[in-house]
Amino acid sequence: MAEKSKHEASAQFAKVQRANDAKKATSEYEHAAAALRAKTERLKALRLARDAAAPQPEPAAPKRKGKKKDKGSLSEFLDGEAKEGRQG
Repeated sequence: MAEKSKHEASAQFAKVQRANDAKKATSEYEHAAAALRAKTERLKALRLARDAAAPQPEPAAPKRKGKKKDKGSLSEFLDGEAKEGRQG
């Protein structure tokens, strides 16, 4: 009978220990998440201040496109190939 109570006490102690470990892990996780949010907020503020202080670059002029050659339709292409003796 004494062995059974030792086993139960040991199991109960392990259960309490796991609960304490879970609380500690949760606390550490929440603390790390809060620190990450604070760091992100600080870096965002610094980036916005830097961007506001820097002169805005003028937008680049749109690139000019060359003239496109009119390639014609597929039927015109196939007719030209047939005239040249090629079979498609």
